[in-house]
Amino acid sequence: MTKWVYGFGSQVNEGHAGMKALLGGKGANLAEMAGIGLPVPPGFTLTTDVCVAYYRDGRRYPDGLRTQVEEALAQVESQVGARFGDPSGPLLVSVRSGAQVSMPGMMDTVLNLGLNDETVRGLAVQSGDERFAWDSYRRFIQMYGSVVLGISHHLFEDVIEARKSALDLTEDTELSAEDWQEVVSFYQDIVRQETGQAFPQTPRDQLWGAIGAVFGSWMNPRAITYRRLHDIPAEWGTAVNVQAMVFGNMGEDCATGVCFTRDPSTGENVFYGEYLVNAQGEDVVAGIRTPQPMSEARAKPGEISMEKALPGAYAELLHVREMLEAHYRDMQDIEFTVQRNTLYMLQTRTGKRTAAAALRIAVDMAEAGQISHEEAILRVPPASLDQLLHPALDPQAERVRIARGLPASPGAASGALVFTAEEVEARALKGEDVILARVETSPEDVHGMHAARGVLTTRGGMTSHAAVVARGMGRVCVAGAGDIRIDYKAGTLTADGHVLRRGDWITLDGGTGEVFLGRVATVEPRLSGDFATLMGWADSVRRLGVRANAETPDDAATARRFGAEGIGLCRTEHMFFAPDRIGAVRRMILAPDAAGRRAALDDLMPFQRADFAALFRIMAGLPVTVRLLDPPLHEFLPHGDAELAEVARGLSLSLEEARARVAALSESNPMLGHRGCRLGVTAPEIYAMQVRAVLEAAVAVARETGEIVRPEIMIPLVGMETELAYTRGEAEKVAASVDGLDGHVDYSIGTMIELPRAALTADRIAAHADFFSFGTNDLTQTVFGLSRDDAGSFLPTYVEKGLLPKDPFVSIDFEGVGEIVAIAARKGRQVKPTLKMGICGEHGGDPASIAFCEKIGLDYVSCSPYRVPVARLAAAQAALKARLSAEA
Repeated sequence: MTKWVYGFGSQVNEGHAGMKALLGGKGANLAEMAGIGLPVPPGFTLTTDVCVAYYRDGRRYPDGLRTQVEEALAQVESQVGARFGDPSGPLLVSVRSGAQVSMPGMMDTVLNLGLNDETVRGLAVQSGDERFAWDSYRRFIQMYGSVVLGISHHLFEDVIEARKSALDLTEDTELSAEDWQEVVSFYQDIVRQETGQAFPQTPRDQLWGAIGAVFGSWMNPRAITYRRLHDIPAEWGTAVNVQAMVFGNMGEDCATGVCFTRDPSTGENVFYGEYLVNAQGEDVVAGIRTPQPMSEARAKPGEISMEKALPGAYAELLHVREMLEAHYRDMQDIEFTVQRNTLYMLQTRTGKRTAAAALRIAVDMAEAGQISHEEAILRVPPASLDQLLHPALDPQAERVRIARGLPASPGAASGALVFTAEEVEARALKGEDVILARVETSPEDVHGMHAARGVLTTRGGMTSHAAVVARGMGRVCVAGAGDIRIDYKAGTLTADGHVLRRGDWITLDGGTGEVFLGRVATVEPRLSGDFATLMGWADSVRRLGVRANAETPDDAATARRFGAEGIGLCRTEHMFFAPDRIGAVRRMILAPDAAGRRAALDDLMPFQRADFAALFRIMAGLPVTVRLLDPPLHEFLPHGDAELAEVARGLSLSLEEARARVAALSESNPMLGHRGCRLGVTAPEIYAMQVRAVLEAAVAVARETGEIVRPEIMIPLVGMETELAYTRGEAEKVAASVDGLDGHVDYSIGTMIELPRAALTADRIAAHADFFSFGTNDLTQTVFGLSRDDAGSFLPTYVEKGLLPKDPFVSIDFEGVGEIVAIAARKGRQVKPTLKMGICGEHGGDPASIAFCEKIGLDYVSCSPYRVPVARLAAAQAALKARLSAEA
């Protein structure tokens, strides 16, 4: 019989940390903690296989599951010494999700399960605290009502707020046992009104209702969104953990908290976290009350640290911190409860952290000998480096501070003030910068948080939902800015005498927690020594070269600063739009004959030569791949009569003649039209000017610097060997007329493989090419038969419905586009074994695509300048994983 349920605890412990795929991260780590002797309340885990079977069989549980749950529940009863549903001394349990990979706040939890109108009185007698019992019951009804019965949690919160208002109280902890009993009565009325039925009183019915809700939450919209954003497969499923309750809300000698073995924002090796006296865990993460610091050293005036309030439990927690980090060899995120001065561990998992923290932790642990350099390289997600490479607030810029909260996720962001996730997403789709401001965020806000530049909350701490999710996404976040008042109905934010309305601009500093009026100027980031250290380790193990896509001196300089080893794609058409040259470009296009085109090209030549010379100087001997003119000519043409008339005058044409020429250049499908090497065939003087400009600039810089200059001339959109043979021949004619090439200029001529025919005939094309550069953007378009510009209306639906694992313009489609690239690479090297090959599409900065390039043996990837560090680290990880796989 299949084993669906695994027990954990000091007496029955059937799992360990290596079983995350089956038990989920939470269940596996609970078993692991119990196994190394930490105080873990007993419980059991329903495996991820149950979830998979549940959805496969139409939301039906597998045979034998109920029997195994009853057996496991009996074992927990035996260990705790209490019976589930016993009116005189009930066992209460929590029911929590636990996926293989941590998904904080995305799925559902129910606490205090097993309470009803009878067991609540038994709990009061058992604990000797009637207030605690009724507080626990109202919490259970509220959570069960929201999670299982689908009732809006605001309905329950409104009852508490009304009760506090009537009694002129501010904190939940000020309400008495009688108050909570009244609240329970109101809650039960809400359940009847919203569902038409009384609140369920049978504990086993409650248990299966909660289990079903947790499995059901695996497919809720926020969980689906989170999985899509973090590339978590839906087929993994989630486990469900049922665990004996321990209570942090029984009085002043009780507490609950969340802590990290190191600072998750900076990576500093300090114990970091928050706790609340007389509370349950959801109070900390939900931001309902503002938590207190763990250590006395971090306590501000008026705050009471756990070290001072509960010194014995705090000392024990420090010991647990050391044990867990030594055991897991990584920073841990810990949840705990203190019940009557006794510490209990409820969770440990690898802690989510900022990119800066990930770098510091990896480097510190490697230098301390806790992990190897290779492990340090593999610890840092390449994409997370984006967080380090964006502007911070300019310290010299004027600013007006209106509030200060907690620095929950570093960085700086400015944007229009918006109060709903839906509006954030709508505005972001239009290209607007937006700040999401909420009293507190919930999992329903995740899609808006992802679209926002930054997140601001008035409640919650450093481990609140807003803080944890924003850090994981790399979004700026200021949390717990308690002096700010948000009025959703009025659409206003009030702070320090200022009333801001929806659409007004604000700026967040996630490093200090400050909030400023308007837009504050920013400065480029300064990378830490940890960054340089890790990048050095990465460069020592990676095989793939990393270049940048750049055509301006600023982009080229940025790329070099981030470690680019050359330019893999210089798009010359981007150089044509400057005001001082667009006129000449348009005259070249509209000229009625080759002589007219040459006259315009003569005007463009000095600009192009200067452009290339600037890039060669910055790259200082590194290769620079220059793609000759690629897009259809009509893209450069004027749209208004005034601009068209100006061009017509320059060509001595009438406005009507110019219009006719523009009309003649229009195409039904420009992407597959008169562009790329087809321009070089029909108007060879265009490519001749560009080749001459490249080579003359190379000669000039070589003479100026005394260093070798390495231009790579790339002919785009080749589909046939005859096209490359012709255009290469024309380029070589130009090269033969340029003086000084035999000195310090090492030029080569190659092509961009971006059409399926080119890939399939790569062996023939290779005979005329010094290098291949795979243009995976256009190759994806032509392999799939779709337009990138138009695919946005349906590709997201394909990804959401599982027809595609990812957007193929973001990450290479391995089965189709990838196979075409692999075929071309194999065929090309059959003819020229040392043929240099790389990719220069947007995929050059995607870690999964980089791993594919490593697998098929390409020589380099090229990406945008700010993605260069990402590509360097991803290339190192790909090389290490390939080595480990070969050794396995």
